[in-house]
Parts: sequence; structure tokens; C-alpha cells
Amino acid sequence: MWTLRSLLGLRCAAGRAMSQGPTRRPRPPKDPLRHLRTREKRGPSWVPGGPNTVYLQVVAAGGRDAGAALYVFSEFNRYLFNCGEGIQRLMQEHKLKVSRLDNIFLTRMHWSNVGGLCGMILTLKETGVPKCVLSGPPQLEKYLEAIKIFSGPLKGIDLAVRPHSAPEYQDETMTVFQVPVYSEQVNGKQQLARSAERLSPEPSPDPGPAEGEQYLVDGVGQKMHGRDPSLVVAFVCKLHMKKGNFLVLKAKELGLPVGTAAIAPIIAAVKDGKSITFEGREILPEEICTAPDPRVTFVVVECPDEGFIQPLCENATFRSFQGKAEAPVALVVHMTPEHVLLDSRYQQWMERFGPDTQHLVLNEHCESVHNLRSHKIQTQLSLIHPGIFPPLASLRPQEGGLAPCVPLVRGQCLLKYQLRPRREWQRDAIMTCDPEEFIAEALELPNFQESVQEYRKTVQDGPAPAEKRSRYPEVVFLGTGSAIPMKIRNVSSTLINISSDASLLLDCGEGTFGQLCRHYGDEVDQLLGTLAAVFVSHLHADHHTGLLNILLQRERALVSLGKPCHPLLVVAPTQLRAWLQQYHTQCQPLLHHVSIIPAKCLQKGAEVSNPKVERLISLLLETCGLEEFQTCLVRHCKHAFGCALVHTSGWKVVYSGDTMPCEALVQMGKDATLLIHEATLEDGLEEEAVEKTHSTTSQAIGVGMRMNAGFIVLNHFSQRYAKIPLFSPDFNEKVGIAFDHMKVRDRWGRAGGVGGAETLSIHAQVARLGPLPSTTGTGPSIESLLEAPSVPRVTSSELLHKLGRQCPPPVWSSWACPHHWAWGCPGSARLGLT
Repeated sequence: MWTLRSLLGLRCAAGRAMSQGPTRRPRPPKDPLRHLRTREKRGPSWVPGGPNTVYLQVVAAGGRDAGAALYVFSEFNRYLFNCGEGIQRLMQEHKLKVSRLDNIFLTRMHWSNVGGLCGMILTLKETGVPKCVLSGPPQLEKYLEAIKIFSGPLKGIDLAVRPHSAPEYQDETMTVFQVPVYSEQVNGKQQLARSAERLSPEPSPDPGPAEGEQYLVDGVGQKMHGRDPSLVVAFVCKLHMKKGNFLVLKAKELGLPVGTAAIAPIIAAVKDGKSITFEGREILPEEICTAPDPRVTFVVVECPDEGFIQPLCENATFRSFQGKAEAPVALVVHMTPEHVLLDSRYQQWMERFGPDTQHLVLNEHCESVHNLRSHKIQTQLSLIHPGIFPPLASLRPQEGGLAPCVPLVRGQCLLKYQLRPRREWQRDAIMTCDPEEFIAEALELPNFQESVQEYRKTVQDGPAPAEKRSRYPEVVFLGTGSAIPMKIRNVSSTLINISSDASLLLDCGEGTFGQLCRHYGDEVDQLLGTLAAVFVSHLHADHHTGLLNILLQRERALVSLGKPCHPLLVVAPTQLRAWLQQYHTQCQPLLHHVSIIPAKCLQKGAEVSNPKVERLISLLLETCGLEEFQTCLVRHCKHAFGCALVHTSGWKVVYSGDTMPCEALVQMGKDATLLIHEATLEDGLEEEAVEKTHSTTSQAIGVGMRMNAGFIVLNHFSQRYAKIPLFSPDFNEKVGIAFDHMKVRDRWGRAGGVGGAETLSIHAQVARLGPLPSTTGTGPSIESLLEAPSVPRVTSSELLHKLGRQCPPPVWSSWACPHHWAWGCPGSARLGLT
């Protein structure tokens, strides 16, 4: 069967205890956040003396997998500049507090800048942030209206949009000026050349104004309605002057009434730079107060293509900050592709800021590792089985030809530039991805090397397959968590490689493209070139907000491969069309990238009266080599679907999407080769599962058993379980759990069909690293393994403790018992490896 069997050893007693555990306490009502209470105590009349500490930190360095994003910190405020896909996950992994954000600045309306904004807003809402202000292009209001199609009314958070034409914004830390920059006009139309680093190597033809849109004829290039790709917004941020520090000892030497109420007005006066008279003597402010820290400025600018260079150079606002400016520019952040940086006009514009201004570049030529935790876990798991847990890849940065004419630094994840208390680059937080270090850490575990060697010997000693094994179908789990992306598990997405030239995605949550980049590295374009279809189960954000980036990056891949750019087939609820239509009309053209097949048209017995849809269904089956692609309504939200894929060679894969136990899914999936079913919650939380319309572990396994599925892989785990979900004794040799970047394949037991009882207890090896007994014939029962004194055991899951030591204690306490499953499983004939 599948080359993954029981990827987590379980102990019956512990599982039973877990399922009978105490009822989870109800959550307390949300409390105002601490920093908001502090702000309220200050009162509206409180005027700060300027922040003591301010720094900028790179969240994403501009790579294709993560985009460009910047985090700005002061003791009073937190800010985010751009919010592409995966930014929320990076902030969570690197402990950059999302809950402190109250201002998000967007440089332009492009998915690379706003792809993670929907998920970020939902997280801010759940965190209890009462208000968040978005600044940038005018289409932001339309974007917020568009996401309400699937997110609902967004009650509980006040979302305000500050358009680029609004006056400057001021808070306790700084004053922010928005600087609109419009692209040059070409023959009365705006230049739509797209950045090679953001979309495709060659610009696609302009589809022209959508219906209801008009170009203004004022030479500015702005549209009356709808999207406006000719506009980018730069931000000039000026820190408030920090008042000097009062020198207490000096004041005492001069006889001032330190420690009494009379000293307060004296301190206030000298901090404001005023002289005072005390006992007939004039005291200058510099005698008892340090010099104030002057106003310092930093600039964030995006110049996506050459059409913006000349308007940027001629912009009067920037000219006022170049040369001898009142507030010198300490740093300019360039979210700008390399070919623009190489333009002599742009380099001259950079030089005009002067030799004391630092420049930070964020683009695809920056080399940086962002999701270090994923690389570490995968490297260590690959020691057990590199085929199932292949080491992650990285996109090689493009070679840069820029000869710096100014002090220039290329971005890296977590690189800091400190503005206060002193200006300097800080690299101590930058991460290095050292596989040898990760491996050495794992090899230090007791009995680890002996366990792996015994496992490999057992596999080698097993009987050889009777026939040549097929590589396909191959299942790659890209996202196995629910609700929000976290450092261990991304949100829902599963890749099915059907053949060497056809693949499809089951759901497409935020960050799916980034996961593909980390899994395939520089071969990601080849993979996107084979992508034939995407199935979207329902319109919750964790299942579909990665689709737009897949559409855009797929176009780029097809162009680079020299293939025709045909639309991607998307099987989805019809409500998805409204979201795509509104984003297309108001924000960015993309409808020419997609052909939608309504999921309801693939239900059993459905009548399809639309000839176009009939043609698309036939194309779907032909392209993917499928005999049948069937959907059914499942028990989750309205318009939620599961699906079943039946291949012409005989295998059948069933995907539940999000659902409670569903009889329609059982009937559709009868005799499935593989069932991929959500198991959001642990046993014992059945009431919460009903409330949230999800399944528990045992409920998901029960569906598979009633379906007579050959193998069941559980996924979509609640992020409360961090790395390892909690399980019940219903686990058996037909059940495994999914990890991000785990890859499994079908094993052909006989010609023309799927069969055999080959098993692979990788889960047992991950959860319990004891030496493995050899298996011949039928494997020992669970009872014999628990009782047999001859089977050496390690009494705790050392590897998981090591690999996931940041997981909550409740997860690990359940694995302390020595009675984990050992290597064999009931009914296993032999260990099967690819």
C-alpha cells in the first residue's frame, strides 16, 4: 500500500486517558491588550519626548518565496511595511508581535504586497486589536470590501484606510508622509511593463481597461475607477526629536531643588531648550541637560519597473530630503528589482541623498533563509527516511551586477538597522541554515544512530518487491495545519503529482507557493508548468488565499519555460468567482489566468447544461488522466465540498476538506486507495468539534474504516498541538499523520491494481527511537510488542523532544510512557520503502 504506515506510534493506555481527559475550560472573555491599557493611562494630552529605541528589521528579504516586508519597532508603536503571503508566519516564528501592530503601510496594490493582509487582519481581530489603520493605494478600501466575501463582516476590529492623498500621519513615534509616484505615460496609456522579479520575465499584453474603467487624460495616468497599476506609494518617516536627559548630579552641584516638587518645571524648561533663573543666576539648558537627539528620517520606496524611475527622480518631496535637509535621511529602503537598481538614473537618485545615508535593498538578489524551523525539522527527519522527508531546497538568488555607488546593504531575514539610541547595522539576530549542525544535534540523542541503522538493516533484509514500483501517484503535503499559518505547520494544501507532466493541488492556503519553493527549490517552475488544476474545498481563508499567487507565479513559470499560458482549471464553489472578479476589477488583472469549474457540477447525478463547463470538465479529466473527478457536499460551512479522484490506472484518492463525519463522503469514497481526512481536534473534544464543524481523530479514522479505505492520512490539525497531535487507541496500521513537506507514494502490489499490505512505520521511528525488531511474514501484534521483554525500548520520544522542544508541555507529557508502538504493525507483511 502507501509507503507510509503509522507515522506515529501510539500507546493505547495513554490514548484512552487522553480521550477521557478533563473537559477544556471555556476561554475567558477577551481583555484589552496591555499596551493599549498603557496608552489609555497616558491620556490624550500626553506628549512623548520622542522614542528612546527605534529600529527597522527585515521580515522578508524580497525573495520569490517570501516577498519584501519590513517591521519597525519603537517602545510606543509597531509598524509593518507590506504584507505579502507568509509574513504572518514569519512574524510568529521569529517572535515579532503581531498583536502590537496598529499601522500597516502598503506601497502598491499587488498581491506580492497584500497577499498576507487578509490573514493578518483576521489574526489581529482574533487577538483583540481594536483598530488597525492601512495606508497606501486608494484600492485598499475595495480590497477590504472584496475579502468580506469570504471573511464575513469583520466585526470586532475597526479597519480604517488612510489614502495616499490624506495629510501626514503622526503618533508617539514619528510623522509619516505618503508620497504618490505615478508611472510615465506611453502613447496616452500607462506603461504596464511588469517586473521580471515580481511576475514574469516578459511583460504580458495589457488586457486594457475593464468594463466601467476609464483613463484620465490629465497626463497623470490615474484611473477614475478600479485598479491603478500606474501608482506606487512611498513613505517618508520622520522620527520625533528626542529631548535631552536631565543630569541629576549636575543639578545637585548647582544647588537646584532636586527631589522636590519645584524641580518639575525646571526639568520641563531645560528639556525644551530654555534657560532658567535660579536664585538670581541664569542656568543654560546645556549645563544640566544632554543635547536632544535630532529628528531622523527613513524612507521606504518601491520602484517596480523603469516607468517609475523618472517620476521618482523628479518628485519634489524627495528633493526636499536630499542634500542639506532639516531632518537628514539615515536610511532608504529599496523594494526594487535589480534591473531598476542598475539604471543610471536610479543610481544618481540614490547618490543625491548623500554619503551619510545608508541604503537597504530587498529583492530577489538577496540571499536569505526565512523559515529556518522548517529546514531544521526536515533535515533531522530526513535522517530517518530521506525519501519521505526529503531535505528542503532553497531558491538560489540571481546573480547581481550592481556596483554600489552608495553605502548599500542587501537584506537578510531579521537584519536590523537601529536608528536610536545610535545608528548602526545589527546582524546578531540573522539566522544561518547549517544542516550539519542540525544533524549533529539529532545524532547526540541516546540510541538514535543505532535505531536508524537497525531500521535500515531491517528494510534491506525484507523481501524485494516482485515488480517494478511506479513513482506515481505521489502525494506531497505542503500545509497540514488549520486556521493560521505557524512555524511548524502551514495552512491547508496538498500536492498530488499524477504523472511526470500533470499535477493538481487540493486546497491552496496562504503561503502555498512559498512551500513549493522550499520543497522544490529552483525546480519550482518545472512543477508549476505541470500544474493542471486546483481544487478549493470551501471559501475559508486558510484554504484558498494562496490561489492568486499560484496563478501569477504559474504565468511567470510558463513564460520562462517557453510554454503557452493557458488558464488554470480551478474546481471550487461558485462563490469563489465573486472574490476573483472583485479583486480583478479593483486591484489587479488575473481572470485571464483561470477557468472555474463549479464544484457542484461534479456531484453525482448533477446535470451540466453549460457547454463551456462540460468542455472544461472533459479537459480536466483528460489532462489529469482521470476516469472520474467527483465532489460531494460535506458538513462544514455552506458550500463546502470534498472530492474523490479516480485514475485510469485504478487508484482512488479521496480528500475530505473540512468536515464533521459525513455519510456522503463515505459513500463517494468507497474502497478508496487513500483517504486524506481532516482531524482538527483530539478525542474528548467532540462538543467543540461540533461547534466548529470539524472532526476529531477517532471520527476521521471511523470515516475511513466505513469507507474501507486502504490507507488514511490525517491532516488539518489545530495549531494548539504545535508539532504532534494527540491521538486515541483507534490508530492502527492503516492510519498515519501528515507533516509539512512529507512525501508518500503508492505501492503497486500487482499489475494493473493496488494491493499488498506493505507497511512503513516511520511514525513509530519518529515517536519512539528504540532499536527495531526484524519483521518477516506477518508482523507481531500490538499486544505482543507491548509485552515482549526482548524488544528494547526507549522510554520517551527523544527525537521529538529534541526536534520540537518548543512545543507545549501537554503535548510531550503524553509521550512519556514506554509503551509506544514498536516497528511492526498488526497485519504487516513487510516494510516497504521507495
